[in-house]
Amino acid sequence: MHTVAVLALDQVIPFDLTAPMEAFTRTRLPDGRPGYRLKVCAPTEEVNAGAFTLRVHHGLEALTDADTILLPGQEDLTLPLPPAVREALRTAAARGTRIASVCTGAFVLAATGLLDGRRATTHWVAAAALAERHPAVTVDPDVLYVDEGQFLTSAGAAAALDLCLHMIRKDYGSAVAADAARLSVMPLEREGGQAQFIVHPHPPVPAGATMEPLLAWLEEHADQDLTLDDIAARAGTSTRTLNRRFREQTGTTPLQWLHRARIRRAQYLLENTTYPVERIAHQAGFGSPTAFRDRFKRVVGTSPYAYRRAFRGGDAADDTARVVPVPVPVSAPVLVPAPAGGTAR
Repeated sequence: MHTVAVLALDQVIPFDLTAPMEAFTRTRLPDGRPGYRLKVCAPTEEVNAGAFTLRVHHGLEALTDADTILLPGQEDLTLPLPPAVREALRTAAARGTRIASVCTGAFVLAATGLLDGRRATTHWVAAAALAERHPAVTVDPDVLYVDEGQFLTSAGAAAALDLCLHMIRKDYGSAVAADAARLSVMPLEREGGQAQFIVHPHPPVPAGATMEPLLAWLEEHADQDLTLDDIAARAGTSTRTLNRRFREQTGTTPLQWLHRARIRRAQYLLENTTYPVERIAHQAGFGSPTAFRDRFKRVVGTSPYAYRRAFRGGDAADDTARVVPVPVPVSAPVLVPAPAGGTAR
């Protein structure tokens, strides 16, 4: 039987700890036998888990005979990795043990040096910190998980289940994984990546910046066929000067900013109306439904239909349903997913 050791360190995040446990303990083989033996271990007998104290039955010796080691995240990312834990993980890796991290558990795995020269992911909020602290690791903040063979990393919260189902499928095949997914009330594969849950407002503009009136005008007229010359004329300046000032104050170009405004508007309409995609494409300022779908897929990482299905609910799937007019606020945030499939394998 495949043995999974879940390593609980001080300030372990309870969800990161228990979600994989649920996925693996629910896994049954075709003959009804359990697919995994689970052990929770720690370098100390008691572990601070925030709202409660966790008492474990196994020490680091449980890592010795584990086929897979799972590293849940910790609340405090500045906690140093105990030398004994680092050594135990590196020793396990040398034996060929599969090691996977959940959410900010990627910081634990990266601290061992085992992710150096590899791709990895973590919760999008912590991605920049992981990249800064471990420059030898290529951090991908958009995907739900990254499979580098022996070492795997997942994004935040529910992405732990995506990763576990992926490992179950690798261990026992799609049928067993699909059964585990049903028991966890999860799809075997989700469309998009964690970037669909990231709020990407425009770069902040300093109060009183000269671009503020122009930005408000662009939001209001995002549905129109605007060119760079049109925007420059509105600003009363040359296109060259406009580009320079725009980048200085927003960190991007006028047309890139406009594209983001249109995507935000489209997302708002997908979430709050039952308008067909063709109408949304027109109201968001795209020249054609095809251009809208292509741009949406490129920026958001999934199709308008899949986005609506994820963020609106059951009645949104029918684009011919009753239309409920909803005004689009100019400040609507833009939620942006990753490459389709949301995984790197």
